[in-house]
Amino acid sequence: MSEPRQFRVLFLCVGNSCRSQMAEGFARHRYPDLILPASAGVLPASIVQPETIEVMAEVGISIEEQMPKPIRDVDWKSTDLVVNMSGAGILQMLPGYEGGNLIWPVPDPMGRSLRKYRRVRDQIEGLVDNLALSLRRQQAD
Repeated sequence: MSEPRQFRVLFLCVGNSCRSQMAEGFARHRYPDLILPASAGVLPASIVQPETIEVMAEVGISIEEQMPKPIRDVDWKSTDLVVNMSGAGILQMLPGYEGGNLIWPVPDPMGRSLRKYRRVRDQIEGLVDNLALSLRRQQAD
């Protein structure tokens, strides 16, 4: 019997320091058998925001080893699904990309309160969990 299929998912946002890092963290921590996650940014920041690391640690997920990276540094061509969290037209930056595309309208918490980071984290948690349910159905087909 073969191993169940894993899906390569790329989470993209502007700075790759808040939203996409949270999504990658949830996917990596909760669904390692299902999702091979990566994240990148259109204009990557120099660090993952300390607030991002803090609110993820509050739910038991360490993302301290994750770093912001530009789109060009990830293997987007072999990605099954791009999740656009930036609000920008991402696909034009990925010429020849043939995989799936989702848009998640998640507000950027950068520079906001920890309360805002927590709300964004909780929203992303639900979106990643719903994505996993959808991918599990595809995996079963």
